[in-house]
Amino acid sequence: MNAPETEKWVENLKSLRREELRPGMILGQDIYNLGNQLIAARGAVLTDNIITKLQYYSVLCVYVEEDVPAEAAVIPEVHSWVVDTKEFHEFQKQYDSDVEAFRNDLNDIVEKNVKGDIDHMYEGVQKLASAGNSLNVLEMMRNLRKYDDCTYTHAVNVALICNILARWLGFTEQEVELASMCGLLHDIGKLKMPSEIIKKPGPLTDEEYAIIKNHTIEGYRILSAKGIDQHICNSALMHHERCDGTGYPYGLNGNRIDHYAKLVAIADIYDAMTARRVYRGPLSPFEVIQIFEDEGLYRYDTQYIITFLQRVADSYMNAQVRLNDGREGTIIYINRQEIGRPTIQCGSMIVDLRREKGLKIAQML
Repeated sequence: MNAPETEKWVENLKSLRREELRPGMILGQDIYNLGNQLIAARGAVLTDNIITKLQYYSVLCVYVEEDVPAEAAVIPEVHSWVVDTKEFHEFQKQYDSDVEAFRNDLNDIVEKNVKGDIDHMYEGVQKLASAGNSLNVLEMMRNLRKYDDCTYTHAVNVALICNILARWLGFTEQEVELASMCGLLHDIGKLKMPSEIIKKPGPLTDEEYAIIKNHTIEGYRILSAKGIDQHICNSALMHHERCDGTGYPYGLNGNRIDHYAKLVAIADIYDAMTARRVYRGPLSPFEVIQIFEDEGLYRYDTQYIITFLQRVADSYMNAQVRLNDGREGTIIYINRQEIGRPTIQCGSMIVDLRREKGLKIAQML
């Protein structure tokens, strides 16, 4: 590419936050993770899978070609078998109430000189976690999402997932409560980020991007100043750290990361990746599981991530699904070697997704 062509190409680039990306846009830069591995190449046509991978790697914004339109938005689907139930309506009412209460509690901790009533905050999480079995809670969470999960709703979601995962791991009741509170307070530092950056309509500068990533350190400062449990403080600081050393803010690895922060890291990214978007409904759990497997389970604590993915998948045994070729069927077997690619019975045919690499579960029915 000669100089004039390069200048013209640069002029046609636009920086967009990850939340603004849509399938059909063309990537204007190579995207690497913190370990300098290529995630997506310049010129790639964005798909939902690529956008979700950017979420997986905590990429906040990218350059796209400005004159290339995105695919038309669609109305996200909800699952009537979930949202039409009395159980869901009660869950949603309790959820909305708890989010509002948590908003007030969180703002009191940040803006006023109060420690925060941890026991009181946990009561709301426990009520929601007791709404049904693990599958019911996960499904209800997926179907009540709005397009842009704010700090408060995301925190409640992460707390619920931490609660479920801690129980799956055999934690004591006291440890389950602590894990839930680590999830609930992990993003508190975002409330101290400058509003002009958080609400900025245009692209972030490198300096602004660095400030946003600093929410982990700010969260630790807020919580530690209140004398809150050290694991909760560490989870605010370390939930973006990864076991292979590719996270931030310090690039910690392995045993240097608080084990509660490792649990929060899984819940945080799972909630972010399963969120519904303007152009689609909630992502199939099996698509998210497959991304975890494809991109490397070594980034997370082995016991935690394997237990989480296997239990999520097992929760959907015998569930009705639709494949991306339109066929509908029933999950009859979870493949332990590739959890995200189970075996499906479609009528009289058995479809092993490990062998049919072009197929995937597109929707839970």
